[in-house]
Amino acid sequence: MFSGLPAAELGRLARMAADLHLSPGEFAVHEGGEAALFAVFAGKIEVVKTFDGVERTLGWRLPGTIFGEVPIALGSGFPGGYRAAEPSRVMRIEVQQYYSIAAVSKDVAQKVSALARERMGGLQSVTAEPQKPRVTLVGHRWDAACGDLRRFLARNQISFSWLLPDTPDAEAFWSTQRRPAQDGPVALLADGEIVERPAVRDLAIRLGLQTRPRADEYDVAIVGGGPAGLAAAVYGASEGLRTIVVEREAPGGQAGTSSRIENYLGFPSGISGDELASRALQQAKRLGAEILVTRSVAGIDPATHEVELDGTDVVRARSLILATGVAWRRLAIDGFDRLIGKGVYYGAARSEASSTHGQDVYLIGAGNSAGQAAMHFSGHARSVTLLVRGPSLADSMSHYLIEQLRAKSNVKVQLRSEVQVVHGETHLTAIDILDKTSNAVSRHECGGLFVFIGANAETEWLPAEVARDARGYVLTGDDVKKAGHWSHGRDPYLLETSAPGIFACGDVRLSPVKRVASAVGEGSMAIAFVHQYLANEGKAQRG
Repeated sequence: MFSGLPAAELGRLARMAADLHLSPGEFAVHEGGEAALFAVFAGKIEVVKTFDGVERTLGWRLPGTIFGEVPIALGSGFPGGYRAAEPSRVMRIEVQQYYSIAAVSKDVAQKVSALARERMGGLQSVTAEPQKPRVTLVGHRWDAACGDLRRFLARNQISFSWLLPDTPDAEAFWSTQRRPAQDGPVALLADGEIVERPAVRDLAIRLGLQTRPRADEYDVAIVGGGPAGLAAAVYGASEGLRTIVVEREAPGGQAGTSSRIENYLGFPSGISGDELASRALQQAKRLGAEILVTRSVAGIDPATHEVELDGTDVVRARSLILATGVAWRRLAIDGFDRLIGKGVYYGAARSEASSTHGQDVYLIGAGNSAGQAAMHFSGHARSVTLLVRGPSLADSMSHYLIEQLRAKSNVKVQLRSEVQVVHGETHLTAIDILDKTSNAVSRHECGGLFVFIGANAETEWLPAEVARDARGYVLTGDDVKKAGHWSHGRDPYLLETSAPGIFACGDVRLSPVKRVASAVGEGSMAIAFVHQYLANEGKAQRG
């Protein structure tokens, strides 16, 4: 590759290129890493790529070969990861260094381009392979259990296909499988196992998701896997803390259900909540954090920092971070609770959009979450109506989102309106809407009703030692002292609760700011305070 370079260029290359000595299992570059050119001097490099959460080996790079030509040619990140299978020595050439070499030697540029074309053909053949879903789910649209399973699979990034019973696709499916004796959702796993009416946690276990702690003790246990919790996991694990996250459903929290986050730094075109959560989850796992899913916290011990999970498991940790976020505020409407999951939903995961195809759907709310959902549903539903109690959207929704909604021909905003009654036996069929301007009530066919009316902190499960305000938000820092809940010798850290060593971040903490960016910032800050607490605790024990 470089044999034709002048001696001066070879010398410059030798001085500027990185000389990497990798241990087995150590990555030269991770999937998605920044473009660079690598050459293998010794050892063996494994090429790996994650498909649907499962890592596959695509090939090997042996001494005398290079990799990184595709990112160089496309100006993109690495399509796969490159990991040492045995002690290896690799040279890394940065992009600007490569361009300097290519400017001197056209032969190098031509060789790299030719190799890139060859490798891209191989990647295309891999990505063109039909990917068999990890789960085939057969269940009725209005079966709440089936809906729970679909949301769980979608939010945990598990590929699945969904078949409605009594359809030609389902009949073709059952012609090759044993039809179950009882009605209800059925899951066919990729290994051929059929599970009838699976519980969410049972399905998680069968799919290899972590549901139990692996270690006896952790430096920090994080309750909640939303943006704040995942940020704390990333920073905790990256800084050497034994870190575990306990999440009752799926990583991402409420942000994970957002169809589009437009104002998050670093994503000029916006990013969906589940994609942001997926990236953060991969990052936290890669750095060594453990993520438990489908586990609820029954209680915590403020003195020992033990976390009692539903069931018999206990997580032992030296410090805790509360990042439980908030839950959608409930509506007291006649018939509402009976139809939850059967056409009535709090929030809206992106996976729900396909089920609204050709339907007339209604959204209750006037905030950005409602506006983003309306934009997303507009590409699937026949019509989308935003029901707003107030006289205007301007007080609660960002201007750019209001303008986007105005440009959608199948989106309508109905001001000064409220839902009074919902109708349906097995599922939602219609809603009654009160026009508060005229006091007239009208009935409308409805294929889905989605509620975005704000949220409350659900912190009743916390012990009395963790002080909260009247609405359930956790007090931290100066607020703890002002409320008279701090009696220790030192001042509480900024994000520390009234129980020493227990911190709170994100929406569950009493704060006027409720944004994804602030939650991520607080999650990282919480780890800094955990370090200080653990250091002081160690000094106190030695003293």
